[in-house]
Amino acid sequence: MEAGLLGRKVGMTQLFDESGEVVPVTVIEAGPCHVLQIRTVERDGYEAVQLGFDDKARRLASRSERGHVAQLESKRAKLRAGAPLVPKAGCEPKRFIREIRGSADGVEVGQEIRVDIFSDCAAVDVIGTSKGRGTAGAMKRHNFRGQRASHGVKKVHRHVGSIGQSAYPSRVLKGHRMAGRYGNARTTMRNLKVVKVDAENNLLLVRGAVPGPNGGYVVIRKTNKVG
Repeated sequence: MEAGLLGRKVGMTQLFDESGEVVPVTVIEAGPCHVLQIRTVERDGYEAVQLGFDDKARRLASRSERGHVAQLESKRAKLRAGAPLVPKAGCEPKRFIREIRGSADGVEVGQEIRVDIFSDCAAVDVIGTSKGRGTAGAMKRHNFRGQRASHGVKKVHRHVGSIGQSAYPSRVLKGHRMAGRYGNARTTMRNLKVVKVDAENNLLLVRGAVPGPNGGYVVIRKTNKVG
């Protein structure tokens, strides 16, 4: 299996390395995760491992969520008697479910995967949802410098300015950077150095920042970036 895990961002702190330098790190609660399903080329057309993180109370889970992790008795199941049943993980329903693409060799449904899979990993990619900042102007959203604060520029210092031509093509070109929703998007931080793996407390410490707020869910996988 490709080294990958689901987790939750705890927050940022700092450590001191052997030379006494301060290392800014993000603490991630990584796993434990249960293997819920295994995707195969014969059945699904691709290879992947579906992981689940963070137990959800059964009284809050829908029937479909409970049936995704455990076999439920139903009239429909009895009518399909003889059909091969998909193996179930036999665990609690999960709040956060994602798939890690790659080979599923050595992995079984219901298996628990812990943070120690990153013990020999030098760097990881962390995927999360960035903080939503609502509707923002072009200066905040795209780092525009704004217009001049000199004579002749009247009360438009933070405006976008010209957004196209006059006679031709008489329209705004696609992809033009303007004001709009800022944040709340899937973001990947590449090649973050693994500083420490705390297998006892299911914690992973990586150098640098991770997208999203404290408590936000993230996907961690071994980086394929060279250098």
